[in-house]
Formats: sequence, C-alpha cells, structure tokens
Amino acid sequence: MTKWGLSYMSKTIKEIKELFAGTPITGWEALYPDYDKDPRAGVQKLILSMKKQKAAWEQELIRLDGMKQYEKKYQSYDQICGIDEAGRGPLAGPVVAAAVILPKDCTILYLNDSKKLSAKRREELYDEIMEKAVSVGVGMASPQRIDEINILQATYEAMREAVGGLSVEPDLLLNDAVTIPDVLIPQVPIIKGDAKSISIACASIIAKVTRDRLMLEYDKILPEYGFASNKGYGSRDHIEALKQNGPSPIHRKSFITHFV
Repeated sequence: MTKWGLSYMSKTIKEIKELFAGTPITGWEALYPDYDKDPRAGVQKLILSMKKQKAAWEQELIRLDGMKQYEKKYQSYDQICGIDEAGRGPLAGPVVAAAVILPKDCTILYLNDSKKLSAKRREELYDEIMEKAVSVGVGMASPQRIDEINILQATYEAMREAVGGLSVEPDLLLNDAVTIPDVLIPQVPIIKGDAKSISIACASIIAKVTRDRLMLEYDKILPEYGFASNKGYGSRDHIEALKQNGPSPIHRKSFITHFV
C-alpha cells in the first residue's frame, strides 16, 4: 500500500481500461476521482484519453441536437418521416429513395449527410438505423424509367414508393429540398435537409447504402465499367469504358448522349 492508497495499485492499466469500456460513458465522471492522482504515467495518459473522448461525445450530442430542430419544431406530429434519395446524377443504375420514421428522442451518433461520411461509417449507421427506426421504406426507379419520364419525375416516383413501403403511416414528411407531387401527407421541403434533420439524414444513408450495394452487384455482372468504384457516376475511367464498350443495359441513355 502506498501513500496514494491501495485502490490506485489494485488495478492494472489494462483493467482500468476495461473498467471504462464496461461503464456507460455517462458514468465515466464518477470514475475519474479514483485515478486522477494515480502516479503511473500510463494511467494518467488513459484518463486524459477518456476525458477527451467524453468531451468529444458531449460535442457530438450538441451537434445532433442542432439536427433535431425540425423534429422539435413539428413535435406535435406523432410519426415524422424523413425522405431523401441517392443517385440522381449517375450515368448508370437506378435512383433510390428512402423514407425513415424514427422514434421520438432517438439518438444515433455521427448522423450526417451520407456524402460526408465514409463508406464504413455509412454501413455502421445503416445497421443502427434499421435496428432503431420505427419503420423504413425504400423505393427505386430503373434507368429505363428515368429515360422514359426524366430523372426528376423518376425521383418523385421512387419517393412515393418509399413512403408506400412504410409499415407505419407517417403524418408529416420532412423532405430534402423537394415537395413530392401527388402525396396527400403534409410535407416540409428543407434545403440541405440531410445536414439539418436527423430523419432526412437517416433516409440519406439508407438510400445511399442500398444503391451502393446494388451497384456492387452490378459490377459482378458488368465488371468492365468499374461500377464497384464509380457507383455509376461519370468518372474518367467510367467514361472511357463507356466509349470503348458502349452502353450497358443499366446505363441511362438520356444521360450518355455526349459520350456515345
């Protein structure tokens, strides 16, 4: 036993790390006093790291609270649904829309516009959203449908399909920038909504991951176009492959007139 007391030396640094790992982050504050004066440099480094992690967590909660401004504004509605799409701009593949209803006061860390997230983070958030959401609906329009009615109308069609696929009927739609025609549910279009609303951010992630997974499957059938890497967007390599091989069955003919 030292002058600092037995409690400091009774646990190894590894055990202290495991103690923090097994304690909810909200309970870390109560653990700090036990180790703040521990003379071991490794322990002090660990405690500093834990405090930085908790500070970052608190800042993330503040950021997320800002992304709930529309959910708070319309909190009188019971089932608020966020809607977004992925794939309006690519030369190939469908446009995919998602509709997501979250529980009240739902917290999912690191939500953001899907384009600002890494593929790994999107996959992780996809699983968490699917687990926590009240309901998720997905809709899509094929390249042929896009050519037939144009990309904007095809996007609206995919969004209506996504809403129709929900197992719970929403009473308010928060949309990323658009107002969907032929939908009787009240709608709120929000410019850059995927960065301002957690519901829209969730829809953005579901739509993006769903479409990316589909393009990976297309890449197995049509490897010459590099869909696994370009996801159908007009990268230099994709355009070169398009010029060399001609269009595939999933290319949007109305989008590639400058290249073939």
